[in-house]
Amino acid sequence: MKMTFYGQFVAGEDQESIRPLIQHNRAFGVGSILDYGVEEDLTPEEAERKEMESCTSASERDGHGTSKREKQFQAHRAFGDRRDGVVSARTYFYASEAKCDSHMETFLRCIEASGGASEDGFSAIKLTALGRPQFLLQFSDVLTKWRRFFHQMAAEQGKAGLAAMDTKLEVAALQESVVKMGIASRMEIENWFTVETLGVSGTLDLLDWGSLIDSRTELSRHLVVPNMQTGQLEPLLSRFTEEEERQMTRMLQRMDVLAKKASEVGVRLMVDAEQTYFQPAISRLTLEMQRRFNVERPLIFNTYQCYLKDTYDNVTLDVELARREGWCFGAKLVRGAYMAQERARALEIGYEDPINPTYEATNAMYHRCLNYVLEELKHNARAAVMVASHNEDTVRFTLCRMEELGLHPADCQVYFGQLLGMCDQISFPLGQAGYPVYKYVPYGPVMEVLPYLSRRALENSGVMKGAQREWQLLWQELKRRLRTGSLFHRQA
Repeated sequence: MKMTFYGQFVAGEDQESIRPLIQHNRAFGVGSILDYGVEEDLTPEEAERKEMESCTSASERDGHGTSKREKQFQAHRAFGDRRDGVVSARTYFYASEAKCDSHMETFLRCIEASGGASEDGFSAIKLTALGRPQFLLQFSDVLTKWRRFFHQMAAEQGKAGLAAMDTKLEVAALQESVVKMGIASRMEIENWFTVETLGVSGTLDLLDWGSLIDSRTELSRHLVVPNMQTGQLEPLLSRFTEEEERQMTRMLQRMDVLAKKASEVGVRLMVDAEQTYFQPAISRLTLEMQRRFNVERPLIFNTYQCYLKDTYDNVTLDVELARREGWCFGAKLVRGAYMAQERARALEIGYEDPINPTYEATNAMYHRCLNYVLEELKHNARAAVMVASHNEDTVRFTLCRMEELGLHPADCQVYFGQLLGMCDQISFPLGQAGYPVYKYVPYGPVMEVLPYLSRRALENSGVMKGAQREWQLLWQELKRRLRTGSLFHRQA
């Protein structure tokens, strides 16, 4: 294994044994994002059982209550094994609070090792490793309902179909609608929309609207929204048991510990994107971390999956939020890792497919989001983006736009990322040309990274396509050297 598959995709068994590879890559201008690749080797039945137990509340498990969450944000046994159909992302299943602490310690070691390996290191974390996923489901349900309520109010005011940042509600008309729906009295509503919270424009946009359910506002305790199926008003925020409250608090504390350690050792922290039924909560929690830690430079990077239909709206909203609040925007752009699973789940359970209809639409979304962020970087030297892509056209597009916008590699605002063992024909030329480029570097004992390696095997067709491309480039270089007589001359 070490001479073949393991040696291709995994750097070594421990932090000591991977140093030669890290130093070798660094000599060619390629940095490392350390990733401890050990995963639990669960059977599908074990994964399903853990998922169902950890994604339902105490009242739901005891049979004393039915879930008020929309079906997209409920656990479904048919999709309990979140590994199914996913080949390019690690999956964590909740076992216990002690296991979450163990995951946190693993992330801490990766952060420390990244800090020791270079002065400009990155590390990646997954929030499903740090706590009970029930909390992420419930919070995602809240955020989605609240955003949908905004668009419902916008439609009533004749503003349906506008881009997210262009949609603004007239506060006076909104107050009338809320009173008619019986959500609150006129006096209560006037206290919600004050000059201090919304300014003097007489309108509020989606960012203002999102701030109304911030945990720091009194309003968040009283909010109700209409249930689209029943037409009844329901509390927006679900109640947790004391134990669920403690688990939620511990999850937030683990995130805080990791962000503080990253800040201490000078490592940028990328929060990986996950399934759409977790992602609204993951993005909101990441924004909270960015508010606190991205004060002087982008330390925390949020991840945007460009195969999703709403990615451009989310990118533009987050860039605008960073502008308004004065913190540094940091993003990692990916195409996405859960397409087959997301499509099958939406079809089976019965909600709108969140994925772009075609591969071309996803490419267009990626380039549209990337172009928007690059334009922001031109005017904002404190923002940064990681272009995490194996797509040569995307890398070429990025380089062209950087040149047109005057974004220089030495400014370290635009980073590139690829997996170890894949697309070296992209990574190393970029590194030698002075662009900040990084490899995801998994490491761990051979037997314990087999789940990771099995996913790489499932990507074999993509690997072979990349290998064929590398062979073509090597053959072209060989022919060039034969023509020029420089085959046996060492290159400087």
